[in-house]
Amino acid sequence: MKKRFVSMAMALLLGVSLTACGDSPSSGGADDTKTQDDNADQGAEPAGGSEAAPSADQDAEPAGDSGAAAGGDVANKDKPLVWFNRQPSNSSTGELDMAALNFNGNTYYVGFDANQGAELQGTMVKDYIEANIDSIDRNGDGVIGYVLAIGDIGHNDSIARTRGIRKALGTGVDKDGDINSEPIGTNADGSAAAVQDGTIEVNGKKYIVRELASQEMKNSAGATWDAATAGNAIGTWSSSFGDEIDVVVSNNDGMGMSMFNAWSKDNNVPTFGYDANNDAVAAIAEGYGGTISQHADVQAYLTLRVLRNALDGVDIDTGIGTADDAGNVLGSDVYKYSEEERSYYALNVAVTGENYQDFTDSTKVYEPVSKQLDAGAHATKKVWLNIYNASDNFLSSTYQPLLQNYDDILNLEVDYIGGDGQTESNITNRLGNPGQYDAFAINMVKTDNAASYTALLSQ
Repeated sequence: MKKRFVSMAMALLLGVSLTACGDSPSSGGADDTKTQDDNADQGAEPAGGSEAAPSADQDAEPAGDSGAAAGGDVANKDKPLVWFNRQPSNSSTGELDMAALNFNGNTYYVGFDANQGAELQGTMVKDYIEANIDSIDRNGDGVIGYVLAIGDIGHNDSIARTRGIRKALGTGVDKDGDINSEPIGTNADGSAAAVQDGTIEVNGKKYIVRELASQEMKNSAGATWDAATAGNAIGTWSSSFGDEIDVVVSNNDGMGMSMFNAWSKDNNVPTFGYDANNDAVAAIAEGYGGTISQHADVQAYLTLRVLRNALDGVDIDTGIGTADDAGNVLGSDVYKYSEEERSYYALNVAVTGENYQDFTDSTKVYEPVSKQLDAGAHATKKVWLNIYNASDNFLSSTYQPLLQNYDDILNLEVDYIGGDGQTESNITNRLGNPGQYDAFAINMVKTDNAASYTALLSQ
């Protein structure tokens, strides 16, 4: 099946007449904290819990008929749309952008349960400290010091993970009814206002737990979750704190591996990340402390499956909670659906030294949904899909390869567009002819900016 990553030059030709949309907030109050990985407030449990998904005929008329030419006669505003990885929401408050999530009757979000994953990550770090308490305090001062690489201070996933770590280690302090997720800079003496010293008691002995330093990993060009910045940060932190650093924690594996390779590995300091990227999983054998799988295989399937169902005009739960005609079906142990939020959330799994060998290939499709759909019953349809940053380690190295495996299985011809991770216009300028597509899958740079895309589809 034809897959192509549309080049910048071609894209600019297509989008020459479009006006750059920039990073201005959407009129719907989109919540930047619920991206992709983003649950509202990134620490809040998705409203509605696991619920039966609505059928297609309860929503707007499905876009396109099987066998119709790409785009057909369906208005762009009525075509199926899936937001993924970055949930439309307000980056300051975490409030969901329900206008974007209800853009039409076939609009949904696909991500993962950020709160559940954040709690898992925090628990994983705490369990490791307790299990290795006799050796983890490198200078024997009774203080377990850790440093934290924060991805994007306005991203729900990043906020949730920071809160999850601080909650588990007892270093979190309240701010507006939730754990403060702000970076602290440095905190050598434990006096920073955004955190507090926590305590862990093991075998009758109490240890202080201190967040020595944390910062947003944002490069000079404005890109966040930046691995190179994290690598530089650990160099600065290690020069300042030396053997006071007992644990390194990162909001994702890209930054975590950068710090691990730059310093942690040679100094035998356990480093923890998030995403279960192939290199991070392999590094567990070399001392990487652990990571969290957000079931990217399930997320990628759901991203395209929801579009396939809407295009076929079948119940949206087909091939998800209910088996399709090929036998594809997901169990309730790997995802949940929130009807109120029109959102599908994959569940997370901790990956540690005990089970990492089961996660060595992050691009392998999930076996229960790996069966090919019949082309006669499910005619090929054309999808426009973008990745917010072509250089993002998780999305480009794990998520997109999975999508490319599933698009064949689901008989979808997908154009993959890679952004620069900094400006929305770098992507929207390449949506110059939406009429040639049957459906859209959108991964925003900032969760506030859903209107940059819906405005184009509404023209």
